[in-house]
Amino acid sequence: MSDSGPTSPVVLNRKEIEALAGLESDAFDPDAFAAGAFDAIAEGFVRLARGEVRQPPVLSLDLPEVAGELDVKTAWVRGWDSFCVKLSTGFFRNPELGLPSGSGLMVVLDATTGRPRAVLLDDGLLTDLRTAIAGGLAARALARPDATVAAVLGAGAQARWQARALAAVRPLSEIRIWSRRPDAATQCARDVERHTGVPTRSADSVAEALRGADVVVTTTPSQEPIVPAPLLQPGMHLTSMGSDGAGKRELEAALLRRADLIVVDHLEQSRTIGELQGIDANTVSAPVTLGEILAGERTGRHSDDDVTVCDLTGTGVQDSAIARWLLGRYEAHGAGS
Repeated sequence: MSDSGPTSPVVLNRKEIEALAGLESDAFDPDAFAAGAFDAIAEGFVRLARGEVRQPPVLSLDLPEVAGELDVKTAWVRGWDSFCVKLSTGFFRNPELGLPSGSGLMVVLDATTGRPRAVLLDDGLLTDLRTAIAGGLAARALARPDATVAAVLGAGAQARWQARALAAVRPLSEIRIWSRRPDAATQCARDVERHTGVPTRSADSVAEALRGADVVVTTTPSQEPIVPAPLLQPGMHLTSMGSDGAGKRELEAALLRRADLIVVDHLEQSRTIGELQGIDANTVSAPVTLGEILAGERTGRHSDDDVTVCDLTGTGVQDSAIARWLLGRYEAHGAGS
């Protein structure tokens, strides 16, 4: 007897997702990195800026007893055939146990019926990828076109991903890695150079990492600023990725006040869980959204001397965009394989 009931959702594990996303190989091709995903995430940011997204506040659960946190994010986009609910965890003592600090999964739902279409057991991979792509989009829109020296602060998984995204959008000649743990920075530098082919070294201090850098990305869970204002240099672009929860802060408040342009992924999130927490709006340049810049509705960098700062807290629309992109690749290439 044939089953005429609803189709069961697709279930994909991390290895299957890596293969579909083209991330299996260590070989790095800047032109092929996450092919199509940059456009998918960019569309999500543009649609968010135009008010075509329903996105509730992030649901966060803080677990200080185990140095852990859980975030739940979702977003529905007008006209898209699916949306996702993403559970993302960060347990920052995991490296001591030989485990990655980040994990999670995504559930993809049909946008018309609400029925599950897929369960993506990505172990945080798609979150890492969509976060890296957001950093790449910010650098592509805001860093000088001739930016060649990059500094990445932090030595975890996202530091490695951000380096790959930067190498995909700018002709890098050098990458510097700083971490509070010098051994971690050294290993991260080795991994980044192997993955990108760009000469990469560890730096002994934040000041050393930033000296002469054209583009900087911070990727730490710090609750104290790690980048002071005096380290800003004319023409520098700086993206903060780590401030995505109440109390987190990577950039000194005075740095934000000195910036010529402040860009955010979502203004309210930046004010509640990002770098604009506790910042008097009258003391900084009026923030614009990354979606407005990507849509051409606002201007990014005005001159080579401008200092630009982008605060990316992570949005549900990125998750729905990356999940939709991945499911599309499965339906086009993987369903019958």
